[in-house]
Amino acid sequence: MNLFRTTAAVLALTTGLLALPAQAEVVQQNTSGDPTYTLEAPKGYAMAGDLIIARPLLIAGTVIGAGLFLISLPFTALGGNVKEAGQALVVEPGMSAFVRCLGCTESGYKKD
Repeated sequence: MNLFRTTAAVLALTTGLLALPAQAEVVQQNTSGDPTYTLEAPKGYAMAGDLIIARPLLIAGTVIGAGLFLISLPFTALGGNVKEAGQALVVEPGMSAFVRCLGCTESGYKKD
């Protein structure tokens, strides 16, 4: 009978502990008051990683995209989709590199 009680107690405690993460609620607060951060309030390590790794890669992607856009310009002009090519190769990486807040994953800038 002692083994049964011990097993039941261990099972009840384990079930209770496993259910805790399912009930936990993640609330992200906008602590800065800046409307740019209304979607996200990034942590310091996210900002540092973005500054050191992501931004230089995005700037390089913007420069490479601009070069590819110039190379593809005759073909896109013949196809009639210069605007779409410029948007995909230059504008979108440029907005991610220069408009997005530091550490955020989405741009706070809304296009009209």
